[in-house]
Amino acid sequence: MNKVPIGLGLYSVRNELKQDLRGTLHAVAEMGYTGVEFAGMPQHSPAELKQVLTETGLVCCGWHTPFALVQDDKLAETIAFNQTLGNTRLIIPGIPAELRQTRADWLKLADFFNHLADKLAPHGMVTGYHNHHVEFAPLEGETPWDTFFGNTQASIIMQLDNGNAILGGGDTVAIIKQYPGRAKTVHLKSFTHVADMTDHDAIFRQLIGEDDVPWSDFFAACESVGGTEWYIVEYESDAYPPLEAVARCLNALREMGK
Repeated sequence: MNKVPIGLGLYSVRNELKQDLRGTLHAVAEMGYTGVEFAGMPQHSPAELKQVLTETGLVCCGWHTPFALVQDDKLAETIAFNQTLGNTRLIIPGIPAELRQTRADWLKLADFFNHLADKLAPHGMVTGYHNHHVEFAPLEGETPWDTFFGNTQASIIMQLDNGNAILGGGDTVAIIKQYPGRAKTVHLKSFTHVADMTDHDAIFRQLIGEDDVPWSDFFAACESVGGTEWYIVEYESDAYPPLEAVARCLNALREMGK
Protein backbone atom coordinates (compact mmCIF):
# COMPACT_ATOMS: atom_id res chain seq x y z
CA MET A 1 0.00 0.00 0.00
CA ASN A 2 1.23 3.48 -0.86
CA LYS A 3 1.80 5.85 2.00
CA VAL A 4 -0.97 8.33 2.69
CA PRO A 5 0.37 11.84 1.97
CA ILE A 6 0.47 14.35 4.81
CA GLY A 7 -0.97 17.82 4.47
CA LEU A 8 -1.13 20.74 6.86
CA GLY A 9 -4.34 22.41 7.94
CA LEU A 10 -3.34 26.04 7.40
CA TYR A 11 -5.56 27.19 10.26
CA SER A 12 -2.62 25.98 12.36
CA VAL A 13 -0.47 28.81 10.96
CA ARG A 14 -3.21 31.30 10.14
CA ASN A 15 -1.44 34.35 11.58
CA GLU A 16 1.80 33.58 9.75
CA LEU A 17 -0.15 32.99 6.56
CA LYS A 18 -1.92 36.33 6.88
CA GLN A 19 1.38 38.15 7.33
CA ASP A 20 3.35 36.30 4.63
CA LEU A 21 1.51 33.97 2.29
CA ARG A 22 4.47 33.07 0.10
CA GLY A 23 7.02 32.73 2.89
CA THR A 24 4.73 30.60 5.03
CA LEU A 25 3.84 28.18 2.23
CA HIS A 26 7.49 27.87 1.24
CA ALA A 27 8.35 27.06 4.88
CA VAL A 28 5.61 24.43 5.02
CA ALA A 29 6.89 22.81 1.82
CA GLU A 30 10.46 22.82 3.09
CA MET A 31 9.34 20.96 6.22
CA GLY A 32 8.23 18.13 3.97
CA TYR A 33 4.46 18.54 3.87
CA THR A 34 2.92 17.35 0.61
CA GLY A 35 -0.24 19.44 0.66
CA VAL A 36 -2.17 22.16 2.44
CA GLU A 37 -5.80 22.68 3.39
CA PHE A 38 -6.91 26.31 3.44
CA ALA A 39 -9.55 27.56 5.87
CA GLY A 40 -12.05 30.36 6.13
CA MET A 41 -12.99 33.24 3.86
CA PRO A 42 -10.53 33.66 0.99
CA GLN A 43 -7.96 36.41 1.56
CA HIS A 44 -6.21 36.10 -1.81
CA SER A 45 -7.25 35.51 -5.40
CA PRO A 46 -7.31 31.89 -6.54
CA ALA A 47 -4.75 32.72 -9.24
CA GLU A 48 -2.33 34.07 -6.64
CA LEU A 49 -2.79 31.02 -4.43
CA LYS A 50 -2.35 28.68 -7.38
CA GLN A 51 0.87 30.43 -8.35
CA VAL A 52 2.36 29.96 -4.87
CA LEU A 53 1.26 26.33 -4.78
CA THR A 54 2.97 25.78 -8.12
CA GLU A 55 6.15 27.46 -6.83
CA THR A 56 6.25 25.27 -3.73
CA GLY A 57 5.00 22.02 -5.24
CA LEU A 58 2.26 21.83 -2.61
CA VAL A 59 -1.12 20.28 -3.44
CA CYS A 60 -4.33 21.91 -2.26
CA CYS A 61 -5.92 18.94 -0.49
CA GLY A 62 -9.04 20.83 0.54
CA TRP A 63 -10.57 24.05 1.78
CA HIS A 64 -12.45 24.47 5.05
CA THR A 65 -15.25 26.38 3.38
CA PRO A 66 -17.65 28.50 5.48
CA PHE A 67 -21.23 27.24 5.36
CA ALA A 68 -22.36 30.59 3.95
CA LEU A 69 -20.22 30.10 0.84
CA VAL A 70 -22.03 26.94 -0.27
CA GLN A 71 -25.50 28.48 -0.15
CA ASP A 72 -27.24 29.00 -3.48
CA ASP A 73 -26.41 32.70 -3.66
CA LYS A 74 -22.65 32.04 -3.34
CA LEU A 75 -22.16 28.54 -4.69
CA ALA A 76 -21.35 29.42 -8.31
CA GLU A 77 -18.69 31.88 -7.15
CA THR A 78 -17.27 29.31 -4.73
CA ILE A 79 -17.09 26.66 -7.44
CA ALA A 80 -15.33 29.02 -9.84
CA PHE A 81 -12.83 30.05 -7.16
CA ASN A 82 -11.91 26.47 -6.32
CA GLN A 83 -11.73 25.45 -9.98
CA THR A 84 -9.12 28.15 -10.59
CA LEU A 85 -7.22 27.07 -7.48
CA GLY A 86 -7.38 23.41 -8.48
CA ASN A 87 -9.20 22.28 -5.33
CA THR A 88 -11.86 19.57 -5.52
CA ARG A 89 -12.74 19.19 -1.82
CA LEU A 90 -15.07 21.70 -0.14
CA ILE A 91 -15.12 20.67 3.51
CA ILE A 92 -17.61 22.41 5.80
CA PRO A 93 -15.84 22.95 9.15
CA GLY A 94 -18.90 23.69 11.25
CA ILE A 95 -22.58 24.54 11.21
CA PRO A 96 -24.16 27.60 12.88
CA ALA A 97 -25.49 26.53 16.29
CA GLU A 98 -29.04 27.60 15.55
CA LEU A 99 -29.20 25.13 12.66
CA ARG A 100 -28.22 22.03 14.67
CA GLN A 101 -30.35 22.01 17.82
CA THR A 102 -32.49 18.92 17.17
CA ARG A 103 -32.30 15.59 15.41
CA ALA A 104 -34.65 17.01 12.79
CA ASP A 105 -32.15 19.81 12.21
CA TRP A 106 -29.39 17.28 11.54
CA LEU A 107 -31.64 15.43 9.11
CA LYS A 108 -32.25 18.72 7.28
CA LEU A 109 -28.49 19.24 7.16
CA ALA A 110 -28.01 15.76 5.73
CA ASP A 111 -30.52 16.60 3.02
CA PHE A 112 -28.73 19.89 2.31
CA PHE A 113 -25.37 18.13 1.96
CA ASN A 114 -26.85 15.50 -0.34
CA HIS A 115 -28.17 18.21 -2.64
CA LEU A 116 -24.87 20.10 -2.40
CA ALA A 117 -22.97 16.96 -3.40
CA ASP A 118 -25.22 16.59 -6.44
CA LYS A 119 -24.54 20.22 -7.45
CA LEU A 120 -20.77 19.80 -7.09
CA ALA A 121 -20.45 16.46 -8.85
CA PRO A 122 -20.71 17.82 -12.43
CA HIS A 123 -17.72 20.05 -11.62
CA GLY A 124 -15.61 17.15 -10.35
CA MET A 125 -15.90 18.37 -6.77
CA VAL A 126 -17.02 16.82 -3.50
CA THR A 127 -18.08 18.15 -0.14
CA GLY A 128 -17.57 16.89 3.38
CA TYR A 129 -18.08 17.68 7.04
CA HIS A 130 -15.47 18.26 9.77
CA ASN A 131 -16.43 17.54 13.38
CA HIS A 132 -15.86 19.34 16.63
CA HIS A 133 -17.00 17.58 19.83
CA VAL A 134 -20.74 18.30 19.94
CA GLU A 135 -21.51 15.74 17.24
CA PHE A 136 -20.87 12.84 19.63
CA ALA A 137 -23.25 13.79 22.46
CA PRO A 138 -26.51 11.82 22.09
CA LEU A 139 -29.40 13.90 20.82
CA GLU A 140 -32.89 12.39 20.88
CA GLY A 141 -31.58 8.84 21.02
CA GLU A 142 -28.78 9.12 18.49
CA THR A 143 -25.56 11.05 18.09
CA PRO A 144 -25.71 13.88 15.54
CA TRP A 145 -22.73 12.23 13.84
CA ASP A 146 -24.75 9.08 13.15
CA THR A 147 -27.87 11.05 12.22
CA PHE A 148 -25.84 12.97 9.67
CA PHE A 149 -23.59 10.29 8.19
CA GLY A 150 -26.30 7.66 8.37
CA ASN A 151 -28.39 9.79 6.02
CA THR A 152 -25.84 11.18 3.58
CA GLN A 153 -24.52 9.72 0.37
CA ALA A 154 -21.20 7.91 0.32
CA SER A 155 -19.44 10.64 -1.66
CA ILE A 156 -19.69 13.07 1.26
CA ILE A 157 -16.35 13.03 3.04
CA MET A 158 -16.33 12.14 6.73
CA GLN A 159 -13.44 14.38 7.78
CA LEU A 160 -12.86 12.93 11.23
CA ASP A 161 -10.86 15.16 13.56
CA ASN A 162 -9.59 12.63 16.06
CA GLY A 163 -8.74 15.04 18.87
CA ASN A 164 -12.13 16.73 18.73
CA ALA A 165 -13.93 13.40 18.44
CA ILE A 166 -12.18 11.89 21.46
CA LEU A 167 -13.03 15.00 23.47
CA GLY A 168 -16.68 14.45 22.59
CA GLY A 169 -16.55 10.80 23.67
CA GLY A 170 -16.22 9.31 20.19
CA ASP A 171 -14.29 6.11 19.50
CA THR A 172 -12.41 7.14 16.37
CA VAL A 173 -11.40 3.65 15.29
CA ALA A 174 -14.95 2.35 15.66
CA ILE A 175 -16.30 5.36 13.75
CA ILE A 176 -14.00 4.71 10.79
CA LYS A 177 -15.02 1.06 10.73
CA GLN A 178 -18.72 1.98 10.95
CA TYR A 179 -18.47 4.16 7.85
CA PRO A 180 -15.98 2.34 5.60
CA GLY A 181 -14.47 4.29 2.75
CA ARG A 182 -15.75 7.66 3.91
CA ALA A 183 -12.76 9.01 5.86
CA LYS A 184 -11.13 10.30 2.67
CA THR A 185 -9.37 13.06 4.61
CA VAL A 186 -8.82 13.07 8.36
CA HIS A 187 -7.45 15.64 10.77
CA LEU A 188 -4.60 14.55 13.01
CA LYS A 189 -5.00 16.48 16.24
CA SER A 190 -3.43 15.57 19.55
CA PHE A 191 -5.49 14.74 22.64
CA THR A 192 -4.28 14.34 26.21
CA HIS A 193 -6.23 13.46 29.34
CA VAL A 194 -5.76 16.21 31.94
CA ALA A 195 -7.09 16.82 35.42
CA ASP A 196 -9.53 19.47 34.23
CA MET A 197 -11.21 18.14 31.11
CA THR A 198 -12.86 21.50 30.50
CA ASP A 199 -9.42 22.99 29.88
CA HIS A 200 -9.31 22.57 26.12
CA ASP A 201 -6.00 24.41 25.83
CA ALA A 202 -4.35 21.80 28.02
CA ILE A 203 -6.11 18.92 26.29
CA PHE A 204 -4.73 19.90 22.89
CA ARG A 205 -1.37 21.35 23.94
CA GLN A 206 0.79 18.25 23.52
CA LEU A 207 2.32 17.60 20.14
CA ILE A 208 1.37 14.61 18.04
CA GLY A 209 3.24 11.61 19.42
CA GLU A 210 3.48 13.08 22.92
CA ASP A 211 -0.24 12.70 23.63
CA ASP A 212 -2.74 9.96 24.46
CA VAL A 213 -4.11 9.22 20.98
CA PRO A 214 -3.80 5.53 19.97
CA TRP A 215 -2.11 6.53 16.75
CA SER A 216 -1.19 3.07 15.48
CA ASP A 217 -4.78 1.84 15.79
CA PHE A 218 -6.11 5.00 14.18
CA PHE A 219 -3.74 4.78 11.22
CA ALA A 220 -4.48 1.09 10.78
CA ALA A 221 -8.21 1.81 10.56
CA CYS A 222 -7.69 4.68 8.12
CA GLU A 223 -5.51 2.60 5.84
CA SER A 224 -7.46 -0.65 5.99
CA VAL A 225 -11.11 0.46 5.86
CA GLY A 226 -11.22 4.26 5.92
CA GLY A 227 -10.21 4.85 2.32
CA THR A 228 -8.05 7.69 3.60
CA GLU A 229 -6.35 9.76 0.89
CA TRP A 230 -4.88 12.53 3.08
CA TYR A 231 -3.69 12.90 6.65
CA ILE A 232 -3.99 16.56 7.63
CA VAL A 233 -2.11 17.89 10.66
CA GLU A 234 -3.95 20.40 12.81
CA TYR A 235 -2.23 22.02 15.78
CA GLU A 236 -3.66 25.13 17.43
CA SER A 237 -2.06 25.34 20.86
CA ASP A 238 0.87 27.25 22.33
CA ALA A 239 3.56 24.76 23.33
CA TYR A 240 5.77 26.08 20.52
CA PRO A 241 5.55 28.80 17.87
CA PRO A 242 3.12 27.56 15.19
CA LEU A 243 5.63 26.85 12.43
CA GLU A 244 7.91 25.01 14.84
CA ALA A 245 4.98 23.05 16.26
CA VAL A 246 3.76 21.78 12.90
CA ALA A 247 7.31 20.87 11.88
CA ARG A 248 7.67 18.85 15.08
CA CYS A 249 4.34 17.13 14.45
CA LEU A 250 5.43 16.12 10.95
CA ASN A 251 8.74 14.80 12.26
CA ALA A 252 6.88 12.73 14.84
CA LEU A 253 4.67 11.26 12.12
CA ARG A 254 7.73 10.39 10.04
CA GLU A 255 9.18 8.59 13.07
CA MET A 256 5.94 6.57 13.17
CA GLY A 257 6.59 5.54 9.59
CA LYS A 258 4.07 7.90 8.00
